[in-house]
This record gives sequence, structure tokens and C-alpha cells, in this order.
Amino acid sequence: MTKPIVAIMGRPNVGKSTLFNRLVGKPMAITEHTPGTTRDRLYADIVWRDSSLTLIDTGGLFPTPPSELAHRVKEQVQVAMDEADVIIFLVDVVDGATVMDKEIAETLRRSGKPVMLAVNKADNEQRRQEALQFYELAMGDPLPISAYHNIGVDQLLDMVVENLPFFPPEEELEMMKVAIVGRPNVGKSMLLNAILRQERAIVTDTPGTTRDALDTIFEYNGQRMLLIDTAGIRRRGKVEVGIERYSVARALRAISRADVALLITEATEAITAQDTHIAGYIQEAFKGMVLVVNKWDLVEEMADRSQWTRETRQRLRFMPYVPILFISAKYGRGIDDVLNAAREIFEERQKRVATALLNSVIRDAVDTHAPPSVRGKRLKILYATQAEINPPTFVLFINDPTLMHFSYQRYLENRLRQDFGFKGTPLRLIFKRRGER
Repeated sequence: MTKPIVAIMGRPNVGKSTLFNRLVGKPMAITEHTPGTTRDRLYADIVWRDSSLTLIDTGGLFPTPPSELAHRVKEQVQVAMDEADVIIFLVDVVDGATVMDKEIAETLRRSGKPVMLAVNKADNEQRRQEALQFYELAMGDPLPISAYHNIGVDQLLDMVVENLPFFPPEEELEMMKVAIVGRPNVGKSMLLNAILRQERAIVTDTPGTTRDALDTIFEYNGQRMLLIDTAGIRRRGKVEVGIERYSVARALRAISRADVALLITEATEAITAQDTHIAGYIQEAFKGMVLVVNKWDLVEEMADRSQWTRETRQRLRFMPYVPILFISAKYGRGIDDVLNAAREIFEERQKRVATALLNSVIRDAVDTHAPPSVRGKRLKILYATQAEINPPTFVLFINDPTLMHFSYQRYLENRLRQDFGFKGTPLRLIFKRRGER
């Protein structure tokens, strides 16, 4: 038995994402007063009255799409409708029962699914009375709610659970989390679809199509992983106010949630300043990384892969440990290599070094290349231990932390990699004075 699914549906700008965030208990979906903000399907698991269910937030439904993008959104909504066991049909009491609401109601009736009619923005007594007008949709009793003010939401969930089979909460499983990040329009969503072998995210040639971070649990070679597709990240100076700013925040949050980030670039241009900027975010968050060069099919007959790699290594010289892979998401080439690299890096991040062996390597490193003296004082490394994994974190107790120069720190990190590997992941080195906790 699979976990029951509840889809939130309705026309644009009635508050679907606000309700989704309210039910989930955290701001997973972007909420903005601009119609059409949500485009892809967003999934989240919740527990209510000891019953577990999966929520889907959908884009605003146009019965007759006015554009190609709106048509793709409608396709995504249709998928959500097909997946759902129960549908929450959300309408807006301020606008009243519109022609579009009536068309959507007819579509939902044809689905044959149980439908809960929720009238949003009913945050005072007058509006709760006005909710009665929605009886004309012939979708059952309209329930007045206010997602923003958390009015009537518990009652709505009670109605939903009554129409679902009981599913006890599952213990959350530990799994690798992989974020797919990069500039707009480099093929992030296409890579996600190639991995899943289905259109889980909308793919178009319009930059910035994905605005939210999309979570998908995926099994590969018998191991589960969480894939997070994100909106394209621009440089700070290029980020517009409003929706795009929120999208970048979601992407950065996705990096912080992940164990490994797949930084997607495209082969038709050399690695850009935006790419190195995103790589810097990943390094600052101490996350593993694979640099994935997409669209290699467009240049492979004329490009020199080794030359491309050398130039990229030069631009990413602050992350020399990162593997570089060349793929074509469009044709499904190199996808297994990407997943295998992500899995290998995740395993490297779990590696733990025995304290005795670690100190032996550090002593040998110091004997081979003694630290330089600073103002007549010389750095002394007294003891080292690994404090954490994921990311690998090492604490070195020294006589004076001010004597540790960044170049010698880099030397020590290189020695740790030389002896222990740690492919694809940054190392966190913490320097403490003797006796300091």
C-alpha cells in the first residue's frame, strides 16, 4: 500500500501555495501575489491525526491555456489529478465564483475523485457568509478557511483524512540528498527527467522555468536518494526582486539541505563567473560537488575534452578535488556516471579516520614540510582528531591559531586528501589552542 496523495488545485492566485505551506508547516512553496507563480508539482509528506499522507501543490489551472507555458502547467496539474486520492479545490471568496472556477469544477467532477471545496481568504464573518455562494459550483458543502490566518485549516484536514485510507507514519529513512543546481537554462530539469525517465519537472527553452525546489525520492541500484531540482541561480547583482529572489533563496536552501550538489554547466560556453559563484556557495556550505557539463552532444565533434577540462580546472582552482563529467541529458548519455559519482562522494563524506593514523599522517606532513615561523614564533601542531563526518571535520590543537597561514592549511588539506581520499568534498579544518574546548 502506498501513501495516499492529496492534491491542492484551483485557478491562479487563489492561495494554493499559502495553503500548502500552512499544511506542511514551513515555506516550501513560493507565495507571491503574481498569478502563475507555482508551475511544477511540489510534494511534501505530513502526518495528521496519526495518519500519513503526501500533499501536492500545483500550478494555477487554466482550463483553456493562453500560452505554451500555461499548457505545460496544465499537463503537470493533470498528472497531479491522476495521482491524487483526494483533491482540495481551492477558490477565493474575494473574487467569488468565477467562470474559470466553474470550468475547473466540471473538470474535477469528470475525474471521479473525492473533492473538498475550500473557500480561501474567509477571515471575517461577512466573508464566511459570502462563502455560501460557492454552492453553485455543485461540489458539495463549501468550507470557509483562511490559509494565511490558519482559520478552518484543521477542519479541512479532518475532512481530507476521513476520505483517505489510514496510513501510519513511517520512520524517516536516512538517504543521500542530491541538489541539482546551476544557472538558468543549462538543463537542470532535463537532467532530473533523464534520471527519473519521466517528465517530473517542466522542461522548456525559457530561462527560469523552475522556481521552487522540487523533491523526488528515487531508487538507484537498490539505494534510495532524494533528488532536489532547483531554480537557476544568478549572480547577486542580477537577481530581480520578488519571485526570482525567492527562487534563489530556495536554491541556496536546497544546497544547505543536500549532501552533494550537481553543478550543471553547458558545453556551448566555457565555465562562467556565475558558475564559479555557485561553486563558491557549495564550498562555503561544505557540500560535496560534481561539475556536470551538459549539452556535450552539441560540441563533441569540435571540442577538445581535455582542453575544456584544463580551462575549467583553472577557473575552479579553489576546488581541485571536484570531478568533472560530460553528459547529454537530452539523449541520456552519462547519466549513470553522474549518479555513481554522487554516490561515491557521499560515501567519501562518511569516511572516518582513526585518531592514531591521523596523527601519524600529520606528524609526517610536518616533518616533510615544517611550518614557517611568524615574527620569530613557529607553529606547533600538538594533536589532531576527526570530530565529524558529512562533511569530514578535523580539529587540530596547536600552540597559537594566529600562526596558521592559509597556505599551510591548504598544504595539510592536500596531505589528508593524498592519504585518505575525500574525493569531491571540502574538508573542514578547525584550529584550536591547547586546552580550548
